[in-house]
Amino acid sequence: MIHKVNCVKRKTYSEDDSDEERDSIQIGHHYMVKRKDNEWSKAEVIQRRFNKQGKFTEYYVHYDSLNRRLDEWVPYDRIIVHNNESSDESESYEGARSSESSEESSQLNLSPFKTLPSEENDGARAVDDVEKEHAEITKVKYINTIQFGIYEIDTWYFSPYPDEYGEQEKLYICEYCLKYMKLEKTYRYHMSECIWRAPPGTEIYRKGTLSIHEVDPALNRLYCQNLCLLAKLFIDHKTIFFDVEQFLFYILCEVDKHGAHIRGYFSKEKESPDGHNVACILTLPPFQRQGYGKLLIGFSYELSKLEGIVGTPEKPLSDLGKLSYRSYWSWVLLDILKDFHGCVPISYLCKMTSMTENDIINTLEAMNMLKYWNGNDIICVTPALVESHILSPQFKRPRLTVDANAITWCPYRTQQNSPCEDRNHIKSVCVKMVPNLLVMASGGGKSEDLKDNA
Repeated sequence: MIHKVNCVKRKTYSEDDSDEERDSIQIGHHYMVKRKDNEWSKAEVIQRRFNKQGKFTEYYVHYDSLNRRLDEWVPYDRIIVHNNESSDESESYEGARSSESSEESSQLNLSPFKTLPSEENDGARAVDDVEKEHAEITKVKYINTIQFGIYEIDTWYFSPYPDEYGEQEKLYICEYCLKYMKLEKTYRYHMSECIWRAPPGTEIYRKGTLSIHEVDPALNRLYCQNLCLLAKLFIDHKTIFFDVEQFLFYILCEVDKHGAHIRGYFSKEKESPDGHNVACILTLPPFQRQGYGKLLIGFSYELSKLEGIVGTPEKPLSDLGKLSYRSYWSWVLLDILKDFHGCVPISYLCKMTSMTENDIINTLEAMNMLKYWNGNDIICVTPALVESHILSPQFKRPRLTVDANAITWCPYRTQQNSPCEDRNHIKSVCVKMVPNLLVMASGGGKSEDLKDNA
């Protein structure tokens, strides 16, 4: 059974009689465009092409203030051509503009570069040039959909598939060996002949139907390159596609009688001087919101525990990545705090969770548990606050969790323990139960009743 996305009925234009209509739409200009949800938004036309299969001209558009994953190819009949730059016309689509505003307010800053000081103008210009080059290269997404197993998946971003493969409207990808093909008949023949039924490498985790394989590009380079090309279709800022030897890849699969079906993966550097335990992480779109993402996050921290280090994901995270990590970190800390009484150094929390001190402190701060009192930063929560967070859907126990006893793995290379970051203002936390208040104070283990100051 094939799972397909909704189709849009298009008006057909011949390549000969549509010249005048096609010429009326200018690349680089803005028009009101109907999105897939039938809402109208202002969009910039980036590119045009003639769809030989459907016999119509289509245009690649970027919707103003919306994430690039919504960029798409649209036919002529979804674009209002007249008065494209008129403000009066834009005002007539209040619903569309309202929709844009709400989307814009929810967007997170995903720029991979920090703003540099004004005195470093040369460096800032270099960063700007790289950003512009990245935007220029990736702004046109030719591959609209991929066939991956039984799923037909809408793509989100450009991916540098080589030659004519990157210019196909639809690409066919084997879910086992990740070989990519242009034609359906080639794909069907390949699937009848492909002997792969699981990722290469070593299976290091098996719990029920869930399986995780560790793949070393030194032994399976082509597979890892193809995995990176596939991932780029759903990750905006990803730059490593072919030089993959410095990473290890961890492939999460759901196993049935037909084979091991990929649900997601993460990669990590074999040696990370910055303490990153994840370089790139992805759950494929059909399997998102099913617990696989947090399972991958949890697994990365279980590996860090086996290595005896603390780790953090490489930044920047995508908007979805930020939400997943924040939710996972919150659940881990709340699960400890709900039953813990006594004093514990921050370094001990790091060892318990393999989270960095910064991630621990920032997560508690985001949950409104970091306070300023008597000249010091303290972590101060009430039992009711902990309970309310635990009951919140945002911080509930992940649907899928890692069974550490089911991991069969040893580190790539023995490493020394990584110390926690030096945060002088909070060296340790102390937990004490008082009437209606759970207090975690900085200092050498001394707790105070802060009921009147909380």
